[in-house]
Amino acid sequence: MTDITLAPIQPDQPSHLMATYGRQAISFVRGRGAYLYTEDGTEYLDALTGIAVCGLGHAHPVIAEAIAEQAATLVHTSNLFEIPWQTAAAQKLAEVSGMEEIFFSNSGAESNEGAIKIARKFGTQQGVRLPKIIVAEQSFHGRTLATLSATGNKKVQDGFAPLTNDFIRVPFGDVEAIQEAALQHPDIVAILIEPIQGEGGINTAPQGFSYLEEVRNICNQHNWLMMLDEIQTGNGRTGKYFAYQHTNIVPDVLTTAKGLGNGFPVGAVMTQGKAVGLLGPGSHGSTYGGTVLGSRVVYTVIDTIQKENAVENAAVVGRYIVDQLRIQLADKNVQVRGFGMMIGIQLPKDCAELVAIARDQHKLIINVTAGSVVRLLPPINMTQAQADDLLERLVALINNYL
Repeated sequence: MTDITLAPIQPDQPSHLMATYGRQAISFVRGRGAYLYTEDGTEYLDALTGIAVCGLGHAHPVIAEAIAEQAATLVHTSNLFEIPWQTAAAQKLAEVSGMEEIFFSNSGAESNEGAIKIARKFGTQQGVRLPKIIVAEQSFHGRTLATLSATGNKKVQDGFAPLTNDFIRVPFGDVEAIQEAALQHPDIVAILIEPIQGEGGINTAPQGFSYLEEVRNICNQHNWLMMLDEIQTGNGRTGKYFAYQHTNIVPDVLTTAKGLGNGFPVGAVMTQGKAVGLLGPGSHGSTYGGTVLGSRVVYTVIDTIQKENAVENAAVVGRYIVDQLRIQLADKNVQVRGFGMMIGIQLPKDCAELVAIARDQHKLIINVTAGSVVRLLPPINMTQAQADDLLERLVALINNYL
């Protein structure tokens, strides 16, 4: 293997990177499981996992071996040819998702773009000239122009007008608002929602997951597509393989990414029922979607999650973390919510500064979203001992802050 050592970046060295990220002044050179390490060997507990991406932790040996072996064999041939690993990955994903057709993309935003195209195609076939999609306030669906338009966050939309006017926004969890929109807009063809709003603050609907059942009934009533964005909630994150599986319903369209590749960039848009067959040859595509390498990664990730019982682990250990946080922070006027390894701690005041304090003083990697919500997205295979380590650092952090 070629030995390449990167020289340390000097403080006065100009960067040629586009300044699209507010980066923290730290870099990691190695990871193992739930921990990250800097160049000098300092260990950090990673309770964010690349924002819900590395669900099986960092440098999982089975995933690493599959990537290395496939990279040394065949990486890409294009979708002009049959790709056996893609067929096998689709079979695996269909089994765990309950969906029928699968298209592999490269990201969550691309997957949601595919869902939007499916909704438009469905509407066009129904004779709707300008199809509309209902979305929720405080949602996040991506940063392409269409998914940005669907997103319910004016801050990330600022400066990118004109956005598309294909979306009708309603409060998250408000079934009456959906019914009212149906009366006012006869050109609605679909609903696109997240089962739990991640970027919005780990928000669950007031009625819990039964909200999805109510949405399913409305979609059936009006012949709309029910489309679920499970980019963040999928792949075992909430203690079910997909969050909608906390209910008895099945969506027409399902999107996912993040944990699907455990760090490898890959996403998927899936269909079943009346959404099957809407996209045919020439109607959608992706140069890098479902490459040999990417497909083998997907297959291996799903297979490893199954063999390690990681979904069940996420449910049990995630519940333990939530219960302990509620007990240990009972006197701090905080609200703890979430499912599995998707946990939010709502503080009584804005707390963005906690990210740096957690990192520097407690060697803990967290995220703050929606201003005052500490977001935890630990590995779904986190052990009980690692959960106790997380609790010790996090409770000390919050106790010192409030």
